[in-house]
Amino acid sequence: MNDRHHDDTQPVYPGTPQDPATDTANHPVFGPPPPPPSFPPPGATSGPAQTEVLVQQPPQRGRKGFAAAVVAAALVVGGAAGVGGAAAWSAFDDEPASGTASPSGRTTSQVVDTPDGPAADGSVESVASSVLPSVVKINVSGSDGAGSGSGIILSSDGQILTNNHVASLAGEGGKISVSFNDGTKADAEVVGTDALTDLAVIQAQDVDGLTPATLGSSDELAVGEGVVAIGSPFGLDATVTSGIVSALNRPVDVGSDGNGNTTAYPAIQTDAAINPGNSGGALVDMNGHVVGINSSIQSTASSSSQESGSIGLGFAIPIDDAMPIVEQIIDGETPTHARLGITVSNVGAEQGQGGGLPQQQSEATVEGAEIQEIGDGSAAGKAGLEGGDVITKVDDQLVSSSDDLIATIRSYRPGDTVTITFQRDGSEKTAELKLDSDGSTSRS
Repeated sequence: MNDRHHDDTQPVYPGTPQDPATDTANHPVFGPPPPPPSFPPPGATSGPAQTEVLVQQPPQRGRKGFAAAVVAAALVVGGAAGVGGAAAWSAFDDEPASGTASPSGRTTSQVVDTPDGPAADGSVESVASSVLPSVVKINVSGSDGAGSGSGIILSSDGQILTNNHVASLAGEGGKISVSFNDGTKADAEVVGTDALTDLAVIQAQDVDGLTPATLGSSDELAVGEGVVAIGSPFGLDATVTSGIVSALNRPVDVGSDGNGNTTAYPAIQTDAAINPGNSGGALVDMNGHVVGINSSIQSTASSSSQESGSIGLGFAIPIDDAMPIVEQIIDGETPTHARLGITVSNVGAEQGQGGGLPQQQSEATVEGAEIQEIGDGSAAGKAGLEGGDVITKVDDQLVSSSDDLIATIRSYRPGDTVTITFQRDGSEKTAELKLDSDGSTSRS
């Protein structure tokens, strides 16, 4: 049965086009590549592109001539004008660089060495240093286009965790390659994928001695806790951004599989900058432990053909929810998912106006997932739930929409026992049930 409820506001997958010769302008995942940066010289006006030529000027006498030469050199050297640039300025300036007063009373900036000590434990620098060797850039090409994403090393011999929407772009006969933090590269093959949780495992070929990531516990996260995102946004490998956990158990619906079943998960929301290409990369706590797989962003783009950058709303799949699926993939099994065996839709009706809700509370509103159909022999049917019941809670997790329910149930495993709270005929009821498994049918 199809539990999917359509939501017009969809997060977009991070993914970055790689091959300009491949038309990916309308690809629902990757979209068009960003234009290269342009740095016009001061005073430039619009018009046809021109090639800037540095022309050697005749020698000029005095300080003004030397200053012009220094400016021209600075345009070429750019970022090299750090300590060396300051030292060169001091050497030719007629004022001392020591910071002491000149006869006129004028002082100048001092040139000092920046301390280069070890990174403090728990700092972003320390986290980046420990995790970067365990995060890779993944390049994918297939009949539907080309793009890049990120991945997390799980084993020293090249098992890598990423998103299904990254690996699946290769399709049949496509190519996947991996770029490691030390600059080396390797071809890779898909081990297995799971569309319903947007997870995949790939195997890098002929590698050893890699640094596996340390996996933490997403269940231990707290709102406001610091986190670091590592990946390859827009193909820029080994990019580090930091932020906090903005929310937990945020239901994220990013589409559906080939059977129309919803791809949803109870995500970690973060304001750490996540952009197209971060997909499959690591979200880590300040101990450097992976707590999530960066997977989607909320975008202001008005259509799937438009691609927008980070607006501070990024989402990661909790590692505790991901690993049971990952272990099944690695073991060569078909991933299984917990299910209630029902079809649901959103509910936002005023109480007293239908849905079996009490007349005496007409001022209030109720939100939840309203049962439309119940499968024969399903867990929900065995527990006595009926069509028209409105599910408002699973254990202690509130349910305000159909996506809420699907994502919450997706966080459990088949055979887990849960308590369902629901509204029927004006009263609140509960039912305890054991969750079904979708087995090989991949239905939720």
